[in-house]
Amino acid sequence: MTVLLQIRNAHKRYGDQVLLEDAECTLTGTTKVGFIGRNGAGKSTLLKCILGDDELDSGEIIRHPRLKIGYLRQHDPFLPGETALDFLMRDSGQPDWKCGEVAGEFEIKGRLLETPLQGLSGGWQTRVKLSALLLHEPNLLLLDEPTNFLDLRTQILLEHFLRSFQEACLIVSHDRAFLNATCESTLDLSFGELTLFPGKVDEYLEYQRGLKEHDERTNAAIAAKRKQLQDFIDRNRARASTATRAKSKSKMLERLELKENAGGQSNAAIRAPQVEPRQGPALRTRELAIGYPDRTIASDVGLEIDHGTRAAIVGDNGQGKTTLLRTLVGSLKPIQGDVKWGYGCELGTYAQHVYSSLPEHKTVIEYLEYEAISGTKNQTILDMAGAMLFRGEAINKKIRVLSGGERARLCMASLLLGQANILILDEPGNHLDVETVEALADALNDYKGTVIFTSHDRHFLKRVATSYIEVRDGKVTQYRGDYDAYMYMVQKEIDDAESSRNANKPDRGKSNRGKSDQGSKPNQGKPGQSSGPGKGNASKQTAFAGGLDERTMRKQIGNLEKTIARLDQQKKELHQQLMETSDADTAVRLHEELTKVGAELEDAETRWAELQEQLES
Repeated sequence: MTVLLQIRNAHKRYGDQVLLEDAECTLTGTTKVGFIGRNGAGKSTLLKCILGDDELDSGEIIRHPRLKIGYLRQHDPFLPGETALDFLMRDSGQPDWKCGEVAGEFEIKGRLLETPLQGLSGGWQTRVKLSALLLHEPNLLLLDEPTNFLDLRTQILLEHFLRSFQEACLIVSHDRAFLNATCESTLDLSFGELTLFPGKVDEYLEYQRGLKEHDERTNAAIAAKRKQLQDFIDRNRARASTATRAKSKSKMLERLELKENAGGQSNAAIRAPQVEPRQGPALRTRELAIGYPDRTIASDVGLEIDHGTRAAIVGDNGQGKTTLLRTLVGSLKPIQGDVKWGYGCELGTYAQHVYSSLPEHKTVIEYLEYEAISGTKNQTILDMAGAMLFRGEAINKKIRVLSGGERARLCMASLLLGQANILILDEPGNHLDVETVEALADALNDYKGTVIFTSHDRHFLKRVATSYIEVRDGKVTQYRGDYDAYMYMVQKEIDDAESSRNANKPDRGKSNRGKSDQGSKPNQGKPGQSSGPGKGNASKQTAFAGGLDERTMRKQIGNLEKTIARLDQQKKELHQQLMETSDADTAVRLHEELTKVGAELEDAETRWAELQEQLES
């Protein structure tokens, strides 16, 4: 497979912080890689080095001569008054029909194409940027936290785009559901080292947990042996008759060293406020209308949330989730109706408008000590600060010099050290890494109080929420259905829209992206869903491209499906062996075999998709 990018002997540091130390990685072919690591580990810095916006201290990044990188820009690339169509034509140099066709894959059509971009929400603007990326036909996409602030439907559209995109991707994200849906490999940056794992992020984290447990058991055995040897040495080194044996045992003791950084980094220490469980309604709204003086967002809102509930407010961007949340906590007045909190409810709020109200003159540690419940141990405060990446000298930083992300994490830390029995959280995971989001989910599941929150992170929603409140089209609907049912509804709407769009897509000007349209075809999800032998007019002898008739093509498809099933099973077995082995040489061999089988599987699936596309056309 073509090597698109190779990182060799990379070193990079900022002051005393080591970001890369003899790091190595190779990106090949059409592999989609999820890039994870703790906040501050250096992921964004490495992306800048790949783009040429920053330089390594030493080492090299080798790029294939035909490498064409597409980068999802975080800044605003639009001109004043520019419409989506204007921008796409200016940015790509492509004709209007081609820009409209690609934009349609992200549901940007009709009046949206002619709307000035400054009038669109951040989610729609991101869709326009993604359309621009696609029009440039890159063979490596670099996406840095692409799902931040994207609503659920835009996330799913992005997933569809990435699955149909037949080139390589390197995606930085803390959203496990998104990474699992789009990436077949995982790249981890920890302690300056890059580790490329041939599996999805859930598989990698499970593998890491296995390594950690293995190392902890090994360390426990080593510690017990060290204690036994030390006891023997202490008892026998003073006696002449046993001094020689004691000296021998001392040498054995020196050789017994504990494994450092067992299984990677320690988990974030997060504990939710310790509160007494309560019964009955925590919140009731009656004939509530929310919005602003010039615009009503939703009316006739009737909610009832019981104590102990973890209610997720869901819906597309711009529908009013944050407006509802601000109305519930009283930072925005209702247009009409009432918001009634139960007796003894003490609210703790984590939202964007709170970040800017922190006391500028205090240090991080002073603020946390002030906000923590009286009697909280100093180590508990330091643990919480550390979980939110305030370690070492960072705890003495003044709030006035903190970035927006740092202020958000400080606000979260103070809230979790407090005594609120109602937590109101607006996108709590946006500034946290994968491990910290997982630790926060654990803490909220253990919390005895009530949680009302917004989030677009499906893994987090599924783990935490016990009920759902949807804000959509001027209405607020509360239901206690399973989140999978809500996801099914959203997914079906998108699938129906894509099927309709693909059915009406004109033949002219077919995209030069080659295979990248194949993933959007309704029956092209995976082998076994084809219209194989026995469906349609199987006896028809039509000549297809490449000189193959229909019967021959169907036979090849059937053989490929058997090959794919065999390779897929082989890949699973090799992966399981890799997960279970603790021998380094065996792990290297299994990794090489897994990479080879993965490449063969990818080639077979690509050929299967090509034949399917020829049949369907």
